[in-house]
Amino acid sequence: MVDSLLVSRPALVATDLDGTLIRTDGTVSDRTRDALRQVEGAGATVVFVTGRPTRVMADIVRQTAVSGLAICANGALVYDLDARVAVRETVLERSAAVRLAQAIREVVPGVAFAVESGLRFGREPEFLTMWPDPDEVVGSFQELLDLLPTAKLLVRRGGTVMTDVYQTVVSIAGSDAAVTMSSADLIEISGPGVSKAVALAELAAGCGIGPTDVVAFGDMPNDLPMFAWAGHSVAVANAHPEVLAAADEITASNDDDGVAQVLERLYR
Repeated sequence: MVDSLLVSRPALVATDLDGTLIRTDGTVSDRTRDALRQVEGAGATVVFVTGRPTRVMADIVRQTAVSGLAICANGALVYDLDARVAVRETVLERSAAVRLAQAIREVVPGVAFAVESGLRFGREPEFLTMWPDPDEVVGSFQELLDLLPTAKLLVRRGGTVMTDVYQTVVSIAGSDAAVTMSSADLIEISGPGVSKAVALAELAAGCGIGPTDVVAFGDMPNDLPMFAWAGHSVAVANAHPEVLAAADEITASNDDDGVAQVLERLYR
């Protein structure tokens, strides 16, 4: 059977950002920018579906000129790119966050935690942040929870790889939280049931769009639920092995405009 999205224009393009749409140097190429305009010019919708927090989306909007809604924090936040406000937020319960942090510290020495909370960010002093924030809150874990509702709990061990303890953290979380990774040195914990796929399905349904009319692009394990839901999934060549294995199609790398190459074909 021929995949209908290989021969017709999908109504919705869902794309991850870092490692997928965005180049390694943090830029969006002219070719990719033109391809996104081509999609919107054809009447289709572009939705960014990212692990990024909302507080660092402004630069991506500037580089791409994409507007509308974006899914951030792995599905915990739906964000209006134009108004710069969250329109939906799912939080991790405080009691669950406390239990998880305590249990993780007992089995993974040297970890530090941070909290993403809408446009705000807080971290323990030992947590090495990926995106410096002049307005960040720095304090104890309890202080962070007192000040910031937890859209996403971040776990790092210095800058070292965390893949060796990922399954341990998943087991600790159980049904209290959703655990994923968007980079090898970071574990991300959200409220139960949170994923890119769930948020994307809800957003698409609100637009009258079903999964068979969605093409999804990604590179890391946090994209796998979205790949399973979308009608057609595309991994960039630099993707994680599990993502490459799950994809319906593999395109060129993020540094070689892999997303743009597919969009140019679909919307020519």
